[in-house]
Amino acid sequence: MTSIIKVDDVQNQPGTNVVNKCGTTVNIGAASDNIRSAGNNLQASDGGNLISQSGTDITLGASGDTINLASGASQTGFGRTGTVDWITTPKVTGDSPITAVTGKGYFLNTTAGTITVNLPAGAAGSIVSMSDYANTWQTNKVTVAANGSEKIGGRGADATLNTEGQSVTFVYVDSTQGWINVQDSTSNVRGLVPYVSATVTGSCNTLSTAPDCGDMKIATFLGPGTFCVASGGAACAPCSGTGSNLVDYLVVAGGGAGQSSDGPGAGAGGYRESPGTASGCYTASPLGAAPAVSLPVSVQGYPITVGAGGAASAGAGSISTFSTIDSAGGGAGNPSSPPTGTGGSGSGGYAIGGSGGAGNTPPTNPAQGQNGGTGGSGSPTYSPGGGGGAGGVGAPAPPTAGGTGGVGVPTSITGSGVSYAGGGGGGRDASRGGSGGPGSPCGTGGAAPGGSGTANRGGAGGGGQNTAPSCAGLGGSGIVIIRYKFQN
Repeated sequence: MTSIIKVDDVQNQPGTNVVNKCGTTVNIGAASDNIRSAGNNLQASDGGNLISQSGTDITLGASGDTINLASGASQTGFGRTGTVDWITTPKVTGDSPITAVTGKGYFLNTTAGTITVNLPAGAAGSIVSMSDYANTWQTNKVTVAANGSEKIGGRGADATLNTEGQSVTFVYVDSTQGWINVQDSTSNVRGLVPYVSATVTGSCNTLSTAPDCGDMKIATFLGPGTFCVASGGAACAPCSGTGSNLVDYLVVAGGGAGQSSDGPGAGAGGYRESPGTASGCYTASPLGAAPAVSLPVSVQGYPITVGAGGAASAGAGSISTFSTIDSAGGGAGNPSSPPTGTGGSGSGGYAIGGSGGAGNTPPTNPAQGQNGGTGGSGSPTYSPGGGGGAGGVGAPAPPTAGGTGGVGVPTSITGSGVSYAGGGGGGRDASRGGSGGPGSPCGTGGAAPGGSGTANRGGAGGGGQNTAPSCAGLGGSGIVIIRYKFQN
């Protein structure tokens, strides 16, 4: 027979109710903190439902309540809605290989090297997510490996994640397809300060990260192309930590060609450079000083012209351009005086006292180049002057030799020091040719040709003594370099 105890109240030793019944309500605990049963509901002392039942639906808490699990407690049976719980401590290369757990998301930092993630054994509905923590997967990839013979996207092979800013979510479906990527984002939205973002077009033109500073990009144009700005950055002066729409630049025109017969040295291509304050981390040439300024850019394509060097005997160099910056081609080593070759830098004067050509033509501030040196006076010296360079005037011709070409200027805008736009030396005769300035090989005399300017340095050609056109040094082509900060 079943035993039954019938009471309305149950009290503890001091006489305080532990359980008491009042009508259809059963209270558990003292009146100030009791829990009571009311119909199909379990309520707190204030009448708010803790658990309520309506038909087959059971509700925890009332509207506006928060249901918390105790510290260390876990839940089962509630299922998932296609999301994961993210582990907010990033995994690094030293943690590799990482064994993933279903229902978890991982931030993967590959700054120091690659990472391998081993997926768990798949069961229908298993889910794992991964995100590029430092925007470095394009440099150091993530390899995702399935468990045993399981597949990823229907293939029994590892998957590779190598896109900058990528985030992916894998769900295990069945043995046929295995893990399927149901979400793949490559637009990593970050609260970065706004900087310039750009691409380049044109054969042999490149865009690379500066070797001296990982936050800088260098666009190098060896020939014509376009600097395509996709994001213009913040319209502000050079400012640390708040972004900038400014870029630094180097625009060098093509150098002139020397003259073959007792030939003057040609002038170097015009040289124009910003001060380096927009991108920093490098030393600009003296011609980058004030009033030279960095340039603002906006979302558009900027056509780039790279000037060719002077061809054949006494050919002038051609202009190079970027945005509002034009650099004039170098002056040609003309065979008589007048005329003399004017341009970015001027050519040397013809023998018998010929005047050197004017540099910085048309004028810019700072000057884009220097004048050529005068020729030797009096017959039969036939001593031509040296061509002007970006950093110095061409030397006048001494009585028995050609004048030395003016010096070029060095800059480290590319991340290493390089000299550009040296003037060509005047050609007198064998062993008496004047030397070219830095950025241009020496002018030589006699039957040998005058030294030609190096390609993409804007150096000038040297003069030659022999009357054959092939004895004139050719001008070196120009270059355009754009340097800008693309991240903080």
